[in-house]
Amino acid sequence: MKKKTLQLATVLLAGSVVFSSCIGSFSLFNSYAKWQRNMTDSKFVNAIVGFVLMPICGTLSLLVDSLVLNSIEFWSGQNPMEANIGTTKNVLGSDGMLYAVTTLKNGYEIKAPTGELSHFWYDSKTQTWSFEQGGKRHDVFTFNGDGTIAVYMHDGQQLNVTPDMAGLGQVRMAVNGGNYFAMR
Repeated sequence: MKKKTLQLATVLLAGSVVFSSCIGSFSLFNSYAKWQRNMTDSKFVNAIVGFVLMPICGTLSLLVDSLVLNSIEFWSGQNPMEANIGTTKNVLGSDGMLYAVTTLKNGYEIKAPTGELSHFWYDSKTQTWSFEQGGKRHDVFTFNGDGTIAVYMHDGQQLNVTPDMAGLGQVRMAVNGGNYFAMR
């Protein structure tokens, strides 16, 4: 009798910890699910691979999320899977100079070696990234609801592309006028 009571108490205690309304954002599992849905252009291939990976990867990411990451998020107020706001990293630019890139809540601040500041801002309501430099701000691209990306060109035109190498090639062709030059 005592053994069954101890087992029941253990199960109830474990259940109270797991189901204690420490509901977090489940960012690890959601990242895995998003990757699994978009790993190829074919939804059928994604489904087949998903059936193979979901029992292992999906279960593991859900378990880690629910027991560890969501608990940390509940008690600390910050999700460990999110970027650390306020951290600064030095990034080597294509010009060979180091730029200080600081992670902000809704974008990035870039400080050039000359001291000039630029910003990349993300508006979650419109799903738009914009660039600001010298007090002037212009939209760079927007994530459309149909899975495409609207790229805003410097001449005021808008180009809708797919989020893959073909879309990147379309943007490069539009920006460079179809000309590619080798850089050293």
